[in-house]
Amino acid sequence: MTLTITDIDKIQQQNSDLKYELKEGEIIIMSPSDFLSEDVGGGFLTYLKNWVNPRKLGRVTGSSAGFIMPNGDLLAPDVAFVKAEKLKVSPRSYAEVVPDLVVEIKSASDRVSKLENKLKNFLEFGAMVAIFIDPDEHIVKVFRSNSKVEILTDNDILTIPELFPDWQLKIVDLWPEVFE
Repeated sequence: MTLTITDIDKIQQQNSDLKYELKEGEIIIMSPSDFLSEDVGGGFLTYLKNWVNPRKLGRVTGSSAGFIMPNGDLLAPDVAFVKAEKLKVSPRSYAEVVPDLVVEIKSASDRVSKLENKLKNFLEFGAMVAIFIDPDEHIVKVFRSNSKVEILTDNDILTIPELFPDWQLKIVDLWPEVFE
């Protein structure tokens, strides 16, 4: 049985404490992130949002924001950015737009191949940049539609010039501080 966004809405009303995605007509129940992954994602989101908002470049969202893809899939990346001209007003429902930037952060229970495939799907739908962050390995992979995957480590700096000229983030700054 192929399900739709309407089906997701009904299920969500009955189970509001769960988060869902819809991929090719099948529901994917999303489990909560582990603390480390959410700490990394929250830090990335905050850093990016603090740079984007004063420049009025667009909207930065977290893992609960749903995006309806051109094929009807409902996907929710851990962090997303949509250019201002594509989404002038935040909708009260799912955004019917492909984000320009999507980010997935690996949780302890995630499979790398599954997250990378999700990011590649976003690129196929029209995202400009897709980023995979692995807190366990301290690596960041940057995917762009027509180029080789860029792998960054703690000594590198993440830049996304096609979306954010002059923005940069030291990879080492992604990892949560250890308090002594």
